[in-house]
Amino acid sequence: MQLSVKKGASKNASEAKNLTELKPGEAGVLEKLDLPDSDAQRLMELGFIPGHSVTRGLSAPGGDPRVFRVDGSEVALRRETARRLILK
Repeated sequence: MQLSVKKGASKNASEAKNLTELKPGEAGVLEKLDLPDSDAQRLMELGFIPGHSVTRGLSAPGGDPRVFRVDGSEVALRRETARRLILK
């Protein structure tokens, strides 16, 4: 029984999502910004604050950049940046 609990715990740990994994209209709660301090600071000024909800909007025809709704605003982020914003 303890073995299955450990498997379940490690499975949950590997399910950590980032913004690129959200489907259009899907929302998630931001856990952390895995970016250099200056980049993270700028995104936090735009509303990407840990604990806040982020909703995926539309994307450009090629899929990059993608639009995200946060704190009443829509912000376009490149895929490489969105990949480093981790959800709970």
